[in-house]
Amino acid sequence: MIREPAELQIDDDGRVSLPLGLLAEAGLDAGGRILAFSDGDGRIVLQREVDAFKALLQDGTL
Repeated sequence: MIREPAELQIDDDGRVSLPLGLLAEAGLDAGGRILAFSDGDGRIVLQREVDAFKALLQDGTL
């Protein structure tokens, strides 16, 4: 499923603010815990912590 991209900017402290609509589409809630990891050149993946642990226990991978 391809969504309309959101153009974001990295601030001087290295932070990025994600739009609430984007978070909602991904099933992420304010205050939720996520894992972030690099998935290659120019790509960062955010994953709900609970989903990452579930995948680790079931498949042995994140």
